[in-house]
Amino acid sequence: MATNYDVIVLGSGPGGYVAAIRCAQLGLKTAIVERENLGGICLNWGCIPTKAMLRSAEIFHYMQHAGDYGLVAQGIEADLAAIVKRSRGVAKQLNQGVTHLMKKNKITVHMGQGTLTGPTSLTVKSDNGEEQLSAKHIIVATGARARDLPFAPADGKRVWTYRHAMTPTELPAKLLVIGSGAIGIEFASFYNDLGSEVTVIELLDRIVPVEDDEVSAFLEKSLKKQGITINTGVGLEGLKVTPNGVTATIKDRAGNITTGDYSHVVVAIGIVPNTENIGLDSLADLDRGFIQIDPYGRTKSAGLWAIGDCTPGPWLAHKASHEGVTAAEAIAQELGNTEVHPHPLNRNNIPGCTYCHPQVASVGMTEAKAKEAGYEVRVGNFPFIGNGKAIALGEAEGFIKTVFDVKTGELLGAHMVGAEVTELIQGYTVGKTLETTEAELMQTVFPHPTLSEMMHESVLNAYGRALHF
Repeated sequence: MATNYDVIVLGSGPGGYVAAIRCAQLGLKTAIVERENLGGICLNWGCIPTKAMLRSAEIFHYMQHAGDYGLVAQGIEADLAAIVKRSRGVAKQLNQGVTHLMKKNKITVHMGQGTLTGPTSLTVKSDNGEEQLSAKHIIVATGARARDLPFAPADGKRVWTYRHAMTPTELPAKLLVIGSGAIGIEFASFYNDLGSEVTVIELLDRIVPVEDDEVSAFLEKSLKKQGITINTGVGLEGLKVTPNGVTATIKDRAGNITTGDYSHVVVAIGIVPNTENIGLDSLADLDRGFIQIDPYGRTKSAGLWAIGDCTPGPWLAHKASHEGVTAAEAIAQELGNTEVHPHPLNRNNIPGCTYCHPQVASVGMTEAKAKEAGYEVRVGNFPFIGNGKAIALGEAEGFIKTVFDVKTGELLGAHMVGAEVTELIQGYTVGKTLETTEAELMQTVFPHPTLSEMMHESVLNAYGRALHF
């Protein structure tokens, strides 16, 4: 006999567990089905533990440059095992936090492999056997996994995915990073800071290709200055893996082929949605494995919803969480709750962050994309070197760029590279969500001395009114 719920969430990542909590807050009898770890990839193997590792590398970087701050630090070493241990400890702490949240919100957790048997029913297989569950609604939040190279799948020894790169048993002497998106660049930055010789290759003509081209150019120059070798417009033709290393064959657009020897390789060429073998079959439309949904998370089958990395991008944890709340509220509304008013997701207002050194952050359209969309634009740009707080911090490299619609003054996009920009970007994200114009931003008082003053100056610069540039 099946156990019945109002909502079952399949997967407990940042989309799944947040959706479950919101469902419970709205008075719905809720369950989560998870095959591995509560918190999913983000909490256990992605966003959080990688930031712990990057923080260790950042501290190590500052210790090596102590003299720049009038300090003396000698005999500095990086303890890789201790860095990994700290990272795993952070992940464990947050995993326990999600477990607590499930209990606090009276959400039932079923550990095991969940397989849909219909739009509103599924089975859960575990070491304890099989159980049947049903619900008025099911939310699929199964996430995604790293994409393998077809000719050289990750082995955890010489060829790594992000998961292997987070638990290294040795520091790579010579590391090749394939792909220059956020994951690839973060690991390149991390291992470079710790002393590895790092090379990044990218098939497209610039690194972090989703970012504004000025940001890409600045970041590439900065990373090269730090000692990272970057080759764009090149593709990987093959990998020969041996017990002692890897030989990579690389081809540029002119057809020239070169080879290079490396101790390890990190593959960061995208993701594959976890949508196979979960019973979707004819229940949902798929595009390259990604579940197609409406702006609230509905699939083509009544009662079946999907959120997060198993749906179209951007594939970001905060986007998954937001989708989880939206789907939960839409479900509650369908079940008769007249107090909730879900809003469709505006993908243009989702910020993106890359935690390399220097950091990168953005929201909205790049200058090029705005022009492609037919906008006449005003562009403001303000450098970190013009900001007192940045100079005092010893972080005077970077800039903030803003893009406005000439006709309406609408903020179309904001793009940043430099220290702590992953914290600054939310100011512009709030502004975009509130549909702000340049007038409101120029009239806003920014505290001094802060890095946020550069946000104000960038807006002023777009209209010829910058005060410190």
